[in-house]
Amino acid sequence: MKRSARAFWVAAPGVGEIRDTRLAAPGEGEVLVRTLYSGVSRGTETLVFRGGVPENQRSVMRAPFQEGDFPAPVKYGYLSVGVVEEGPAALVGRTVFCLYPHQTRYVVPADAVTVVPDAVPAARAVLAGTVETAVNALWDAAPLVGDRIAVVGGGMVGCSVAALLARFPGVRTQLVDADPSRAKTAEALGVDFALPGDARGECDLVVHASATEQGLARSLELLAAEGTVVELSWYGDRRVSLPLGEAFHSRRLTVRSSQVGTVSPARARRSYADRLALALDLLADPALDALVTGESAFEDLPAVLPRLASGEIPALCHRVRYPSDA
Repeated sequence: MKRSARAFWVAAPGVGEIRDTRLAAPGEGEVLVRTLYSGVSRGTETLVFRGGVPENQRSVMRAPFQEGDFPAPVKYGYLSVGVVEEGPAALVGRTVFCLYPHQTRYVVPADAVTVVPDAVPAARAVLAGTVETAVNALWDAAPLVGDRIAVVGGGMVGCSVAALLARFPGVRTQLVDADPSRAKTAEALGVDFALPGDARGECDLVVHASATEQGLARSLELLAAEGTVVELSWYGDRRVSLPLGEAFHSRRLTVRSSQVGTVSPARARRSYADRLALALDLLADPALDALVTGESAFEDLPAVLPRLASGEIPALCHRVRYPSDA
């Protein structure tokens, strides 16, 4: 069995490279995983790639198996799907998800991997971390039957939230984005679509995930009195201004944050493992394939990440494919 691997590192802000690394043999209670696919979480990972993690957030932003420190050199990522080659008999040969960076093989504790359900293809399972974020956001948001909801921002996280809301009975969900091509994605997910200027107002709830000042301001405009914006965007080192004069107080509007790093207090009795297992179960829905909008080989990551960061590749989830003999 191979005891070496290759890993993608941010060598300097805006510069990526693939490095060789040695692997120790898995010990008691550990597994050796050969990676099949990983996913690039475009918002967070491109922020890391360009060196935009604020100094006071560097400890909070650390990924579970990150090596190095922000801004660089750093090995970062958390959407990995692979097959267990060594470890406990119950796991050998099983397809698993792990919060691991982009690397061809890795050794982790057995409890750090989650078995992918048989109904979920490995290629779709890279979405698990993003769907988990959407699950936590909806635990925070607590939508009710019959609610009028807008999801502002049709990126990977926003589309995942919209996809889950499409299953709620009696809920009017509209995906709002400045890119008209997102209409096709919304259709695949089973929700309505609108450009920001055409979005329907009087919403009970708006989930904001555009990571723009304009998107957050528009989210407030779309609320009905007593409505709530749940903010999912991560702005990194950017400051955001909001129109908190005008009708903000008279309409008693609320802006609240949601962040996947903590299980929602509304579901405090659930563990991180429970939340991830639920996200993987939800990925049995083939409609979620619409969130994977590009794919490249692992060896091409140093060239692909700058194009993702610049927007040249307008991906939702960009999937990374690994060679079978990695």
